[in-house]
Amino acid sequence: MEHHPEKEPTSQPQPEQAPQSASAPPSAPEPGGTAGGGEGSRRVPWRRRARRAGLVVVLLLLVPLLIAETALRVNYTGDPRPGTRTRDKDALWLGHAWVDGRKDDADVTALAARLAGTGIRDLYVHAGPLEHNGTLPTSAHPEARWLITAVHRKLPGVRVQAWLGDELAPEKPYAMHLEKAETRAAVVASARETVAAGFDGVHFDLEPLHSGDRNYLALLDALRPVTPLLSVAAHQIDPLPAFHSFWGTLTGHPKWWSQEYFGQVARRVDQIAVMSYDTMQPLESLYGGYVAQQTSLAIEVTPAGTDLLMGLPFYRENRFGHWAHAETVPAAVRGVRLGLSRAAPDRANFGVALYVDFAATEDDWTSYRKDWVRTP
Repeated sequence: MEHHPEKEPTSQPQPEQAPQSASAPPSAPEPGGTAGGGEGSRRVPWRRRARRAGLVVVLLLLVPLLIAETALRVNYTGDPRPGTRTRDKDALWLGHAWVDGRKDDADVTALAARLAGTGIRDLYVHAGPLEHNGTLPTSAHPEARWLITAVHRKLPGVRVQAWLGDELAPEKPYAMHLEKAETRAAVVASARETVAAGFDGVHFDLEPLHSGDRNYLALLDALRPVTPLLSVAAHQIDPLPAFHSFWGTLTGHPKWWSQEYFGQVARRVDQIAVMSYDTMQPLESLYGGYVAQQTSLAIEVTPAGTDLLMGLPFYRENRFGHWAHAETVPAAVRGVRLGLSRAAPDRANFGVALYVDFAATEDDWTSYRKDWVRTP
């Protein structure tokens, strides 16, 4: 789910083992035991009970999972409502090359041609990362002023936001500590500096951010007055009640937010973009159903005045958390449209966010246009 801008090709985004069967037939004596009720014969029923208990645990884990996956498949059925397409409030994440000197006017011209006729209104340009103490060296985005001027000239109405991020404690102890007031103050100062540099707003991606983090909410409250546009990348919402707590206990990485916490964040920002990828879903239908569910859950708690954007995977990876054959743009768009159809088909402040420009293929762009924008 996490963004990894460092994956841009630049200098600068267990399976459980089955319980082992170890018991011997009851009539066979264990080493050191007797056939007539000695120590060895007592071990056999104990091991059987342990094996049965293990089977019960596996079933307790697998049955809810199978039920949930079946629900996702059902969630992917049906037809989206007519009109559930772009509201011209979509966004695109752009890599660091756009502000460090590797791009020129020809690249902006090509970008303008690429975006012509689409619904993209916001560009999240990687202008960081932040230092762990919250500061941002001006050397991180030396060509920001040039890019902003060029985009405003060639793409009137498109806003350029500074995409700032960092890793967070406590899950990453060496990283940014939001519980420190001086760190939060430095982040606010960094946001103020990017606005002074000409950015239209600031887009924050701080991860891994655990559900219920009050320090993050305090940071958002402090940021709101210093930028004309405050945007954040958001974790996914619990697909099952309190699933973030269960997953955090199991893996040490809670990953999801409660729906309540998502709403608390959404009420503090102008724009919230759900990172609705890296979902661990193995099939397109399950992934699309998952996105439909996430869309509905997010709509339920996002104020009508806040822009809600659902992320589309414009990249390909194959690992446990992300399967390229499953997490496709067509499946994501269909899921978004289904979720929007069921929750609020007429919602105006809604869109999709494309992650990420440097990994996108022609097929990704074609799917976005055909399925969401519906232009040739």
